[in-house]
Amino acid sequence: MEPRISVITLGVRNLPRAIRFYRDGLRFPTTAKDDAQIAFFTTAGTRFALYPLDRLAVDVSPDLDSSRSDFAGFTLGHVVRTREEVAATLKFAEAAGGKIIKPAQDVFWGGHSGYFSDLDGYLWEVAWGPMFSFAADGSLVFAEG
Repeated sequence: MEPRISVITLGVRNLPRAIRFYRDGLRFPTTAKDDAQIAFFTTAGTRFALYPLDRLAVDVSPDLDSSRSDFAGFTLGHVVRTREEVAATLKFAEAAGGKIIKPAQDVFWGGHSGYFSDLDGYLWEVAWGPMFSFAADGSLVFAEG
């Protein structure tokens, strides 16, 4: 596993309001409009994303309730270079003591991903997608729609 956090995703209760706060209020650069399904912001080194809280919980596991106290409402993302690396990275994390929460699988946005939790229960998404590439320094680059 390369030592990289590619994306930090916050689960938000009102996505359009949150987009306006970060885009218009804090002036984080993005191409996201108020009606976006997910918003990615360009930040130095790591991408920052907003996604509806209830949908983020379901993405991790259909059994996870966004109101549960054991769900922090955010995930750390580790984007890998190949589709096959998703399962391999999940197994690597499990061998290190992590717990696989969602095995590697094809996902609705056209990529392949899965989730593991670290020793304290923090959730990591391991993802690959055709829209992702990497800059020379290892930071994430992707085409936004």
